[in-house]
Amino acid sequence: MSGVIETSAVHTADLDPGATKAVRALLVEVFEGMLEQDLDHCMGGIHALAREGDDLIGHASVVQRQLLHGGRVLRAGYVEAVAVRADHRRRGIGGLLMAEVERVIRGAYDLGALSAGEEGALLYASRGWQRWQGPTSALTTAGVERTPDDDGGIFVLPVEVPLDLTGEITCDLRSGDAW
Repeated sequence: MSGVIETSAVHTADLDPGATKAVRALLVEVFEGMLEQDLDHCMGGIHALAREGDDLIGHASVVQRQLLHGGRVLRAGYVEAVAVRADHRRRGIGGLLMAEVERVIRGAYDLGALSAGEEGALLYASRGWQRWQGPTSALTTAGVERTPDDDGGIFVLPVEVPLDLTGEITCDLRSGDAW
């Protein structure tokens, strides 16, 4: 790393317009083809930001969602938009961002949850996140519907609530991708 990396945590309400614009620009750059509704999923919670000087080089956020599991409604810290600029990857920045959102999750939620592709799965598993092994579903306007395409791609970070990783887990209703 050429400079000092500084991380901070800030609620969406406390992001100034320039920071919000920088977050959106970073996410569009990292996740080509990201839709506006996907960008909105990371708003309304705590943002972990990594900066090198004035440049935003990494972002992760944790937002509150409700998950249904084992006949219970669980308050989940749902991780969204974990992104590190391409020229800063493989330098531990993702781990710094995750440490901050995990601190928030452990302090405020029943569990952490996220949806991951294979590249991200390695990072999350190395940090103690566990792959959900059971079926996934989503609450929709038509009721609970299975989301088989998400099976195997959901990770959880247990906090204090016992979880049966082979049981069904259902996420709350939102626009765009369910998970």
